[in-house]
Amino acid sequence: MTSLIAERITRVRQQIPAAVKLIAVTKQVSVAAIREAYGAGVRDFGESRIQEAEFKQAQLQDLTDITWHFIGRLQSNKAKKALEQFQWIHSLDSLKLAQRLNQLAQPLAYKPQVCLQVKVVSDPQKSGWTVPELLAHLPELNQCQNLQIQGLMTIPPLGLSEAEIFSVFASTRELAAKIQQQNWSHIQMQHLSMGMSDDYKLAVQAGATMVRLGRTLFGLRPALNNQASLQ
Repeated sequence: MTSLIAERITRVRQQIPAAVKLIAVTKQVSVAAIREAYGAGVRDFGESRIQEAEFKQAQLQDLTDITWHFIGRLQSNKAKKALEQFQWIHSLDSLKLAQRLNQLAQPLAYKPQVCLQVKVVSDPQKSGWTVPELLAHLPELNQCQNLQIQGLMTIPPLGLSEAEIFSVFASTRELAAKIQQQNWSHIQMQHLSMGMSDDYKLAVQAGATMVRLGRTLFGLRPALNNQASLQ
């Protein structure tokens, strides 16, 4: 019998191109539910809290081909932990953090993959570069040679119409193309991490290469206050 999670994953895959990476966002999702998603073919999972992710990853060590994506606000004092636990960091939101991650990544055997979080429209509720800030910081970001800068991540402000949301995504795609045309030696714009449960179809239309879906796959999640609830 196919699980509800597997049915939702199948439905989403039918709605997005095969080339778009589906990242299952598992904040407040149980280990059992993650295993269901894995059983349905998902290999990319996103978490926004270091401690919660660490607990789950310890329970899932047998699933050796999972790729973990950090998608939350990353504090500088958690940067080392994030590099140890995640192959991708989508929410790199400042030059200072980039330089910190670059320093910490120097002794690693691999180069962490990151996206630069950008705000193409003003949003005081979100972290990230404004467009002028990001363009100004590109020379210094290009010096972060221990990181693989792979593209941009964005989250539209709340309260926008569908047309406005699409415009945010399209403007992010255009910004990525502009940066790519500058031919930086250590900055690539191969990925656009855009789109969550309410707007992922618009993001895909605008050129997203990665979508980050939680509620669409796992349903509404109750507030979980203890690790036992995550098992």
